[in-house]
Amino acid sequence: MEAKKARESRRLTIRVEGMTCEGCAGSVRALLSSVPLVESVEVDLAAGQAVVQHRGAAVEDLLAVFGREGVRYRARPSHAEPEEVEAYPVAAPPKEESRPLATPESRTEHGTLHLAVTGMTCASCVAKVEKALAARPGVAEASVSFAAGTAMIRTTEEGTDLADLIAAVRKAGAYEARPLGGETGDDELAAERERAARILRRRFLLSLGFTIPILLLAMPSMLGFRWPIPERANQLMQLLLILPVMGWAAAPFFRGFATATRNRTADMNSLVAIGTGAAFLFSAVGTLAPSLFPASMRVHGAIHVYFETAAVIVTLILMGRLLEERAKGRASDAIRRLIGLQPRTARVRRDGREVDLPIGEVMPGDLVLVRPGEKVPVDGEIVEGTSHVDESMVTGEPMPVGKGAGDAVIGATLNKNGSFVFRATRVGRETVLARIVEMVRSAQGSKAPVQRLVDRVAAVFVPVVIGIACATLVIWLLLGPEPRLAHALAKFVAVLIIACPCALGLATPTAITVAAGKGAEIGVLFRNAQSLETLGRAEAAILDKTGTVTKGEPELVGVEALGDREEAVILRLAAGAEARSEHPLAAAVLAGARARGVEPPEPERFEAFPGSGILARVDSREIRIGSRDFLESDGISTAAAEPVLRREESEGRTAALVAIDRLLAGVLSIADPVKEGAGEAIAALAARGFVVSMQTGDARRTAEAVAARVGIDRVFAEVRPEDKAAAVRALQAEGLRVLMVGDGINDAPALAQADVGVAIGTGTDVAIESAGVTLLGGDLRRLVDAVDLSRRTLRTIRQNLFWAFIYNVLGIPIAAGVLYPLLQWSLSPMIAAFAMAMSSVSVVSNSLRLKRFQPKPW
Repeated sequence: MEAKKARESRRLTIRVEGMTCEGCAGSVRALLSSVPLVESVEVDLAAGQAVVQHRGAAVEDLLAVFGREGVRYRARPSHAEPEEVEAYPVAAPPKEESRPLATPESRTEHGTLHLAVTGMTCASCVAKVEKALAARPGVAEASVSFAAGTAMIRTTEEGTDLADLIAAVRKAGAYEARPLGGETGDDELAAERERAARILRRRFLLSLGFTIPILLLAMPSMLGFRWPIPERANQLMQLLLILPVMGWAAAPFFRGFATATRNRTADMNSLVAIGTGAAFLFSAVGTLAPSLFPASMRVHGAIHVYFETAAVIVTLILMGRLLEERAKGRASDAIRRLIGLQPRTARVRRDGREVDLPIGEVMPGDLVLVRPGEKVPVDGEIVEGTSHVDESMVTGEPMPVGKGAGDAVIGATLNKNGSFVFRATRVGRETVLARIVEMVRSAQGSKAPVQRLVDRVAAVFVPVVIGIACATLVIWLLLGPEPRLAHALAKFVAVLIIACPCALGLATPTAITVAAGKGAEIGVLFRNAQSLETLGRAEAAILDKTGTVTKGEPELVGVEALGDREEAVILRLAAGAEARSEHPLAAAVLAGARARGVEPPEPERFEAFPGSGILARVDSREIRIGSRDFLESDGISTAAAEPVLRREESEGRTAALVAIDRLLAGVLSIADPVKEGAGEAIAALAARGFVVSMQTGDARRTAEAVAARVGIDRVFAEVRPEDKAAAVRALQAEGLRVLMVGDGINDAPALAQADVGVAIGTGTDVAIESAGVTLLGGDLRRLVDAVDLSRRTLRTIRQNLFWAFIYNVLGIPIAAGVLYPLLQWSLSPMIAAFAMAMSSVSVVSNSLRLKRFQPKPW
């Protein structure tokens, strides 16, 4: 049914006239999304068109939404290449009456929804958008990332209305939102950021172009001499030059301030608009009507003006935003790189011929052809051919893996030297790559516990700063030196500008964003920011034995004949007896026999005794294989095997006794080999201060032998699956933060109980879903890399928060003039603007250093 639905999906391109900004694009997107049978809408602002993916929606219905009251856009079907129009990044939200009506098709499913949010400028913006989303019906949790420009919404079982969420974001301020997801979602977000950066660059260059002559005109008065032109003419020239700066370059600040004021809130735009607006208005009135001011404030008949202050502040803040936008784009480019790994097309056998199809049209069950040097399009299972596949993008292992019929292949991995045909099993959002992208996106959009403090501060920071600025203005007007108004205005503007909480808002999310992306590059997936932070604070590690410390694939390591028996005969008969068994140890015996050139005969009779052994008839001989108790229960003496049994158990191996015609004949030694690098990883964890333990359901002697081999002192042995979480609780009771590493279904309760669960990526889906961190591939050394990355991320966050807090704690009092009575020194508003811009850039740059993180060379 799903395949049929997907094949019925159609695309329609609509030419839209009247769009001038991202707000317009968001409005058009919401309008078209409200039409029944519309699946998705992509709006290209630059091209002036919208591409609608739908399941039979009438063209008339799509065009009719543009005729609603209050809608100012015109639309028609597109049959030609549209012309390019200029885009602007911020716009006022649409009127409430033009908001699209909710429809059943716009309701989201229960789960997680990601939105791209534009227009946010500081931490208080994040708090407002988060609060607006969390208040909507059907929203269980909302987490907004300033650095990533995204919102992650977890919905209740009832779900919520997408149009309602978008409208809530718009109502919170001068913000726009749209759904983020699918194969092109992050490319669209990157394109939007690039468009916003282009507009910022234009605004910055225009502002800079007019600010330089303003500074040249104002410089003489600042340095104590005059241009050979009248002072009033000089000021009138400055007024004319600053009009484009305040009227266009600074327009987003004033639009944002107006929207925030209407919503009775405040943000960075409020601080900048009030500060620069006050300096500009004071200067404009002083230029046009100097007689309104007392004579004590006039020099040569003119009032000292601050046009250069307002212009420089706008220019520097635009420069800071431009640098910040570029840096944020670099911080969150990991997802785009991951998505870029997947090929765009696949060669599929359909109706007896080979056709190249877009990746989105591949269906489960399709036969897909892959040639040498090509990437595997989707996940599947090989049905024809052999090759070696480079899976390093998933496992981090550099050596290509041999593949043949029946082997699984992963989408986006690179086929090396052979060709094969595979049957697609997982496509779209179900592929391994899509799940990796989703986990990285969720981690980047979530909040670390340390961020909660920042959010609480940011929620009240801007109103408090405005209060401090107003108090500074009043105090300087009452107690400051002459000219009091000029001094008071300068301090008022400096406090507003230097106190912008951008650095606070960027301190944590930029570090989390970079770390989550870097983790994906080195084979470590963090489910959320809390898991990343908790892993960095963990003090104890519990490792499951089978599949984590050991390979989880038993191997036959020895055959010992007793009496005058021959090892080759014992192995041949034992392998024949095990040929029909489904036990993992049976598979080890069969593989070991074939590896030694022994082909097992077909058993004439077979009977299994779960938990004990097997009874079979091979070559007309009765063969029993099993434990000591199993043979002795049938009256067979095992005394001759005691020395061998004790030796094998002391070395951590499983010993299976073989009896032929009711006489003890030999012992099969089966071992689960320790994973390569497990001992190194455990030693590295211990060196980092971890208390390392191992738990297993195996006998204590076997468990202790494996633990001794890898350097673990503390062992929880003979643990039943339902009791595995108890070992975690035992360490937590000692006051330790515990990470648990496992790969099986029976590890899920312990993974959930631990402060942070770590799943081996080669394990079961249940274990991966229960864990906060997933190690792609089976190498335990990835755990050490994950710990190192988490700890370095925490250090980076602490550094960012220290500088952000200390910057505001010291900067605001200095800007308010507390040092003036002692040192006759105060902070210029222009220097305050430069310091504010550089604080944000420094925080983002510090976070970007995480991109240089390199795993430990083993």
